[in-house]
Amino acid sequence: MRALVVYESMFTNTEKVAKAIVEGLGADVSAEVVNVDDAPDELAGVDLLVVGGPTHVHGMTRPSTRKAAAEQATGDVRSHIGVREWLATLKSPPAALCAAAFDTRLNKPRWLTGSAARGVAKELKRSRIKLVTAPQSFYVTGATPPELADGECARARDWGSALATEVSG
Repeated sequence: MRALVVYESMFTNTEKVAKAIVEGLGADVSAEVVNVDDAPDELAGVDLLVVGGPTHVHGMTRPSTRKAAAEQATGDVRSHIGVREWLATLKSPPAALCAAAFDTRLNKPRWLTGSAARGVAKELKRSRIKLVTAPQSFYVTGATPPELADGECARARDWGSALATEVSG
């Protein structure tokens, strides 16, 4: 099985989660992790697509929210385009392609924070890509800039393992 994990990250948190998901997919999965800036618009040969990004203003990022986040960054931001824009460029996906969506957000009720993963899942479904699991959130602190909460990389590895089992099972 071949998996592609595409992430958007401003402060490295979502990037760390994406890399942990790839670790969790295991040695039996040929997995690649790619910043959305470098993600392909053609998915031929991909069996599992995992897409994630940070939650900004209750959903997926927009140019204005990325600009505001970049102003908070102490170094270079990791992604310059968003998963929203990348998903809009996808060519016809393979019929058997499966997908999963994740985000990073504050550990507060979803009705309060919103969820980028829900927006990603909606866009994947709109592209007729089958979701194999519910959207998943991984948590960051409220610090400026935010930091990945303790234990989230381990949770991401476990989720990656569960994804591999679900798709290959």
